[in-house]
Amino acid sequence: MLVLGIETSCDETAAALVTDGREICANIVLSQLDEHAPYGGIVPEIAARSHIEHLDGVIARAMKEAGAEFGDLDGVAATAGPGLIGAVMVGLMTGKAVAAVHDLPLAAVNHLEGHALSARLSDADLQFPYLLLLVSGGHCQFLAVEGVAQYRRLGTTIDDAAGEAFDKAAKLLGLGYPGGPAIERAAKDGDGARYDLPRPLKGRKGCDFSFSGLKTALLHKVRALENGLDDTARADLAAAFQQAVADVVIDRGKNAIREFLAAYPKGRALVAAGGVAANSLLRTRLKSLATENGLTLGVPPHALCTDNAAMIAWAGIERFGQGLVDDLDAVPRARWPLDSTAKPPPGAGKPGKLGPKA
Repeated sequence: MLVLGIETSCDETAAALVTDGREICANIVLSQLDEHAPYGGIVPEIAARSHIEHLDGVIARAMKEAGAEFGDLDGVAATAGPGLIGAVMVGLMTGKAVAAVHDLPLAAVNHLEGHALSARLSDADLQFPYLLLLVSGGHCQFLAVEGVAQYRRLGTTIDDAAGEAFDKAAKLLGLGYPGGPAIERAAKDGDGARYDLPRPLKGRKGCDFSFSGLKTALLHKVRALENGLDDTARADLAAAFQQAVADVVIDRGKNAIREFLAAYPKGRALVAAGGVAANSLLRTRLKSLATENGLTLGVPPHALCTDNAAMIAWAGIERFGQGLVDDLDAVPRARWPLDSTAKPPPGAGKPGKLGPKA
């Protein structure tokens, strides 16, 4: 089986061709980094317009690199959410068009499921169930992966995702965008013990995360610098911030592993996926955590951690293998939890009601 994957959930325009034998025949990712960098973050309108301008060309490059024609395809998988709604629409509508014209089955893929299953693309021995740490720019949660389309959320962020926290911290420290790699580079030359930053929720029950207070604490540290933010202070604060994030993730991970093994005693793996999983310090700490608890650590290669279309194609292959095919009326979604039955995290706001007319 050869499947075309399309990914446009955020600021990468991507297309890939993957086989059910786990061969990545092509994996093209066109970054919009230069277009968004002047704004210090992603501008949704710019992202959507860029996808419109470049997606056809990216798909053509992927097909050429794979040496394939549309007639060689056995299916199409396109991200249908969650993400920037305008951006998601571009990729999903393109995927529908390819599927309709060439009479191919369509998989309208949850972007988070792409991350959740990406480790099975790089590791044929990874079996269900496994514990997943999904950590990216927009998401930070622990999930029990029971099988394709079968997920149980154990914990999630009650405010900001780790990747978002890295982006905001990097902007505050003047390190540029994207924040995760910038913080990691600066931290290599820093002393993380110089500044004391909080570890939100550390030692508490449960598997939820919180990073908002950590960002605020960093802001206060920067404002309190008597000599301003020089290169030494910048590196030390970056190291302290990165260490704090890792400490929080590991603390929450200990609780998640206990809860996971209690429910799934045959589980043997901890998997980390998403862009923040590329952080080398976090990988090292997670490796130790997994080993201490008798688990193996599965982390996809860097190219499959960040947003890409190979993981979307693979998710499509997994779904087709279970007989899960979507109609051409599949809708794009800005929000789309993997576990639709999960309760809102503690402290989450509730929709308000309109008051009486004046």
